[in-house]
Amino acid sequence: MNDLRVLLVDDEQAILDLLRIVLEKEGYRNLRLAATGRDAIEVCRTFQPDLIVLDVMLPDLEGFEVCRRMREFTDAPVLFLTARTSDLDKLMGFGIGGDDYITKPFHPLEVAARVKAHLRRHQRVQAEPQAMQFREQVYDFGRFQVQEKSGTLVVDGTPVDCPAREFQLLLYFCKHPNFVFSRQQLYEAIWGEDSMGDDNTVMVHVRRLREKIEEDPSRPRLLVTIRGLGYKLAAMPNGDSR
Repeated sequence: MNDLRVLLVDDEQAILDLLRIVLEKEGYRNLRLAATGRDAIEVCRTFQPDLIVLDVMLPDLEGFEVCRRMREFTDAPVLFLTARTSDLDKLMGFGIGGDDYITKPFHPLEVAARVKAHLRRHQRVQAEPQAMQFREQVYDFGRFQVQEKSGTLVVDGTPVDCPAREFQLLLYFCKHPNFVFSRQQLYEAIWGEDSMGDDNTVMVHVRRLREKIEEDPSRPRLLVTIRGLGYKLAAMPNGDSR
């Protein structure tokens, strides 16, 4: 049994009960349940969960709005549950701070696997010694620079907001310029190989990155698609990363 805190939010009691049973069998005992958006926000504020599973279609507030408000006081991973599968919905979810997107109907063991993967990764980040100071790594590609330790993306001299998962993906490309990666390889590297990969997740994140770093996102010259193979960052850094 572990003491990690998980908040489950859905207006269908049957789904809440199912997720609770599955997660309890996986050793998670410190669970809280909420059926409305407003209740979820209040529980999140007091419970301080390590991870949130959040339905998009709630009776009072849309899950995207709930996530936006939660992001004001928590950086816990948010896994969206929804029957809406359009790219626009996924873009919106990732854009306001979501970390994963699980479509209904789903297998409960899939949810449990993704919960474990995100919690494990979040714990590693939290466990990094706060007092340790590292020399900043800067990957300079001319039009944009990625500052690894401070988690900063600078485009044409201006800092640009970049959600955590997008930043991790861009950093991975920066560390391997001109290497071609399939969607599955990227998913395994950034989201974890036991997270039951979703090709659309990678595609959406690549699209969001292009909107940030490309002069013309519809005709990318930096983060390019290699037909039949995957994606690559088609550039070399200006000098050594420092």
